[in-house]
Amino acid sequence: MNIKKELEKKVGIADGIYLNNIEIDPLAIKAIMINEVVPSDPLQDFYGSPDADYLKTTIPLLKGAGTEVQSIQDILQMGIYITNAVKTPKTEYTIEKSKIENSLPYLEAELSLFPNKKVIMLMGDVAKKAFNMIAKKSTKKNAIPSVSTYKLRSSEIYYEGIRVMPSYIMTGGNILIEKSKVAMATEDISAMLEIIK
Repeated sequence: MNIKKELEKKVGIADGIYLNNIEIDPLAIKAIMINEVVPSDPLQDFYGSPDADYLKTTIPLLKGAGTEVQSIQDILQMGIYITNAVKTPKTEYTIEKSKIENSLPYLEAELSLFPNKKVIMLMGDVAKKAFNMIAKKSTKKNAIPSVSTYKLRSSEIYYEGIRVMPSYIMTGGNILIEKSKVAMATEDISAMLEIIK
């Protein structure tokens, strides 16, 4: 299945929306990691060039969690699909709510493509916010409590029978500077890997 074609069929084609143009077996995916926002250059995204900026921080996190991954294909082979909550590049330092709302139909449709998912990891506050917006539509309440991520990390949160794990952002130049967040994100990824074994 081609993710981009499938999402455009379900939601429609929109200007400026970046979707993962990859072929994938949706049944093989057991975990979804939702990053915050697509980069302005699609080649720097997870499925862009082999040395994409987004992979330069993601691969070390997965290696730190005990995997041997070298590429996005290795990550997919493990049953892990990575996507972005916001499908349009950031134009300002913060991401406005309207940008999240515009991408929501795509993210929601994307999550529905994987019937065997056991874990959804929310990598950063924007991913957490987007997921709560999806949950609110059907349950009228947030799936993830509005407290700091470090306070939520030890709680087991489920949404529609799927484990939802709030964690820290996995891309961007600053991530490698914040050693404590790298350590916590690595621990969270290890916990996710245990669940999907």
